[in-house]
Amino acid sequence: MKIISVDFGDARTGLAVCDKSEMLASPAGVIHEKDFDKCIQKTADAVKEHSAELIVVGYPKNMNGTLGERAEKCKLFADRLNELTGIQVELWDERCTTVSAHNYLNQTNTRGKKRKNIVDAVAAVIILESYMTYRKNKSVSNN
Repeated sequence: MKIISVDFGDARTGLAVCDKSEMLASPAGVIHEKDFDKCIQKTADAVKEHSAELIVVGYPKNMNGTLGERAEKCKLFADRLNELTGIQVELWDERCTTVSAHNYLNQTNTRGKKRKNIVDAVAAVIILESYMTYRKNKSVSNN
């Protein structure tokens, strides 16, 4: 199944997609948009462009598992994206993904403006890889 993941942010929203076999997650770009409604529309356009069959939106829970203001905004984003596209949207725990993305970029010595432009797409890849691992483990346990 072709899945797109979204790391929603107030200024930059990272996107990642996987192949139909759900083996490889790749960055699909960053939407630079501060307007909430315009960001949802641009994300919906990307969903259509990539022929995604499922959308996974990062859900930033607090470290203690509670939901804060950011998580509520991501839930609203996910709900509106579902209404706009008609495609199923899953919320996926994204705790520490941005930290992990920065760690990956440190390992590849990606710095400065280039780093700022891709960190959100890398975070979206991490979200998608985590979700794909969950799906694989779920299907194995159901067999």
